Amino acid sequence: MAPPLLQSKYRVPGHRPGTVTRPRLVEALAAALRTAVTVVSAPAGFGKSTLLAEWLADLPADTATVGWVSLDKRDDDPARFWGYVLAAFRAATGVGDDALGLLASSPSSPETALVALLNDIGRMPRDLVLVLDDLHLVTSPAVHDGIAFLLEHRVDQLHLVLATRADPPLPLARWRARGELLEIRAADLRFTEQESAAYLNGPMGLSLSKHDVATLDGRAEGWIAALQLAALSMRGREDVGTFIAGFAGDDRHVVDYLAEEVLARQPEEVRGFLLETSILERLTGPLCDAVTGREGGRARLVDLERANLFLVPLDDRRQWYRYHHLFAEVLRTHLVDERADTVPELHRRACVWFTERGDTAAAVEHALAGGHVDRAADLMERAMPAMQRERREAELGRWVRSLPDEIVRVRPVLGMAFVGALAQTSEFDTLEQRLAEVERAVRPDGGAWPARVPPGLVVVDEDGYRSVPAGLEVYRAALALRRGDLDAAAAHAREGLALTPASDDLTRAAAGALGGLASWSRGDLVGAEAAYVESVAGLHRARFVADVLGCCIALGDIRRTLGRLGDAERLYRWALGLSDPAAPLRGAADMHVALAGALIERDELTAAAEHLDTARRLGAHRGLPQNPYRSRVAQARLLGIRGDLDGALALLEEAERVHDGDYSPEVAPVPAVRARLRVRRGELPQAEAWARERGLSPGDEPTYLREYEHITLARLLLARRDDTAPALLARLLAAAEDGARAGSVLEILVLQALAAQARGDVPSALEALRRAVALAEAEGVVRVVADEGPPIAALLRTLPKHDPAHAYGRRLLAACAGVTPGPALVDPLSDRELDVLRLLGSDLDGPDIARELSVSLNTMRTHTKSIYAKLGVTSRRAAVRRAHDLGVLPRRR
Repeated sequence: MAPPLLQSKYRVPGHRPGTVTRPRLVEALAAALRTAVTVVSAPAGFGKSTLLAEWLADLPADTATVGWVSLDKRDDDPARFWGYVLAAFRAATGVGDDALGLLASSPSSPETALVALLNDIGRMPRDLVLVLDDLHLVTSPAVHDGIAFLLEHRVDQLHLVLATRADPPLPLARWRARGELLEIRAADLRFTEQESAAYLNGPMGLSLSKHDVATLDGRAEGWIAALQLAALSMRGREDVGTFIAGFAGDDRHVVDYLAEEVLARQPEEVRGFLLETSILERLTGPLCDAVTGREGGRARLVDLERANLFLVPLDDRRQWYRYHHLFAEVLRTHLVDERADTVPELHRRACVWFTERGDTAAAVEHALAGGHVDRAADLMERAMPAMQRERREAELGRWVRSLPDEIVRVRPVLGMAFVGALAQTSEFDTLEQRLAEVERAVRPDGGAWPARVPPGLVVVDEDGYRSVPAGLEVYRAALALRRGDLDAAAAHAREGLALTPASDDLTRAAAGALGGLASWSRGDLVGAEAAYVESVAGLHRARFVADVLGCCIALGDIRRTLGRLGDAERLYRWALGLSDPAAPLRGAADMHVALAGALIERDELTAAAEHLDTARRLGAHRGLPQNPYRSRVAQARLLGIRGDLDGALALLEEAERVHDGDYSPEVAPVPAVRARLRVRRGELPQAEAWARERGLSPGDEPTYLREYEHITLARLLLARRDDTAPALLARLLAAAEDGARAGSVLEILVLQALAAQARGDVPSALEALRRAVALAEAEGVVRVVADEGPPIAALLRTLPKHDPAHAYGRRLLAACAGVTPGPALVDPLSDRELDVLRLLGSDLDGPDIARELSVSLNTMRTHTKSIYAKLGVTSRRAAVRRAHDLGVLPRRR
């Protein structure tokens, strides 16, 4: 979940009354609908927002859909920034839930959400104009990178308009060279003399001569804010000519002077209201009352708007407003100069108002601005549990960074929040140092963990304090896992479990999962399974259901490798049942993909395809970070079985681009999956290049983490008729059996059967096949065997009817029929060898075949020997049967 968004920030403003129409600029902006990006760049007070509002107000409704975001300094954060952009898009179009959901699931990595946004825009029947107002207030490189990504991958319907005081750090030169950039600059925005006359003598209610207008316009150089302030200063003056004569200069001093003039001419009550409320980024009546300590704030705001005192309405009901940025800056300067001692109290009042209304973010901002760091820290600590549940650790980290180090050092619970924020954003360099600081604060002498808070420390969240010791160990386990120190990871995870309070299911589950990851990475899948079972139970009790689903993905993978496909499938169905179909949880898509994978292994391809379709319909935001690549791998598997090898390869390439392994060991790397498909297609040079890149060789010592890759290498060796394949398979089988990895054992036995068949050792081939069929039958596995197609089908046909493997072998044989044959031969038969092979299938003997082909008997025997080697057989009958299986010879009708 994301924090509440202010609707007024993404409201498209209407044309403001009391402004001068500017048809020349509105006409220039028409080109914005023909370009990718429009930059309206000028200093404060040049009418950027007003111009854009006028242009959009005149834009016919059937021309384009419009979204608008009014930015402020708190939007200097990718999650918050893109949250408002996506909310503006949804408000404008009625769609965008997928993108918002993706952002909520991965707030620190918005790129996937932006892809979903672009897909939504691409389906729109009309263009979208998206205005980002006051972009200069956003300085985060991550945000600018996201904007660049959006524009570099834009669809034709998208037109981005950036209103800013300074050019953003975006590749404007490149877009300019491409003709994709429209620019409206200060020189364009300056009032012409005619516009100045229309403004001063129209909305501002003056009656100036042409000479006076020309003087003011020339000295203000068309700067709209200066003209407005000058006009306000001249109201009621009898010495207008003298004022105009003394007015000169286009700089900030003029603005300060004019603002002072405007302020000086206000009644003291109004002046005080303006100064005191200038601390607020947005104003509403009750909030103004709370800050000023006086009633009547709403009426005061309405009066100020009518007086044209730089007040901008933010909604149609005149509930929320903001001051013009330039005017607000001047007001705040005067507030500090004149009433500095009141500033902390004003912020405190604002903090209290926002706290009472549950807007912790705004409350924290005011507490910090007013120097109330202890109050800010208290608010942060109380917000921690909810923010962690809502995955807002990054925002929490930014808050903690704004506190003085001495405040954080005496608040261990807040210190742990900072550690969590650093881990969330992958800032691991200082993580150990932060953990050490927290530990030293709680037990400086390294003794036992104190049950009570030691003197000098501040704790607001007592439950959080009791979990600090375990939390330290959990984060150290994560650090160890990240650097590959599995023993240390397991040790820290065990210590974390020992220290976790019985009531803290979340920390216990985290420690258990990290221990499980360490065991999994070592190849101890039995231990990993036990740890994950406990973690799933703890997360379920803590109601972190999305995390339950995430752990079930790992637990299901482990069970499948252990050869327990049925247990994995039942787990997926149970986890899916935790999600309401009417309002699916994040992770529901993963469960459908996982179920599809299990059903594919059972050869229930139609049902598997339905689950993959359901996952797609749920949308990317219903998936966990691994789902984009896992769903593509499952779909590629399905396409490969159905014979669409090109489509499968394309999906695997996409899967590699979007891969996110999280902390899970990468036991089936996508490049290895792709290499298997290359072998099946007969693209052996590409598969060999993969093996070289991965540093794989037949003599490697098997390890669990590389087991999938070594099995893939064995497939490549078999395709090359390399005689090192059997020895590699034997070592892989021994390692898999030692690790109780029955799923791996099944695949290795199938390959051993094919290897024995290729060298003509039929008894060994059948023995391996019988073992494989028994394992497959126990769990209803089909595809691991059937995917080998005609070669394994030839072996299955040789199983006698009285053989225990015969019955299930028939089931597997039926599934083999639908497999698209792989490469017939590594070394294709020559035309003469094909002639010999055809005659080998006849009743002619060797001399007759030689005479039929007009070659010597020795030449015929040389061809026959070559045919046997290429087909991997040792007899004439076997050669003909193998040729039929591979499609080299057509079967007789």
